[in-house]
Amino acid sequence: MSSIATPEFQTKEKHDLSPPWNVVVHNDPVNLMSYVAMVFRRVFGFPREKAERHMMEVHKSGRSIVWSGSREEAELYVQQLHSHLLLSTLEKNPAQ
Repeated sequence: MSSIATPEFQTKEKHDLSPPWNVVVHNDPVNLMSYVAMVFRRVFGFPREKAERHMMEVHKSGRSIVWSGSREEAELYVQQLHSHLLLSTLEKNPAQ
């Protein structure tokens, strides 16, 4: 007798199916650029150069996507940025 091979299906967990979310920091007229870079280093653990690159993008372009990933983690980052008085929002990553 020959056995019938059944195809194996891999299921993804629910969080794997949801699109990534972006954490966006917006420019504001209140915070010093050095303070914004320091917050990026503290919240995201960025090295100084990366923190300064994002800070300059916020300053010149008015916004910078500083992180992408699951919605739950993104919401936590936005809360942390708000606690440091930085204007930040959450948006769906349109590339996904």
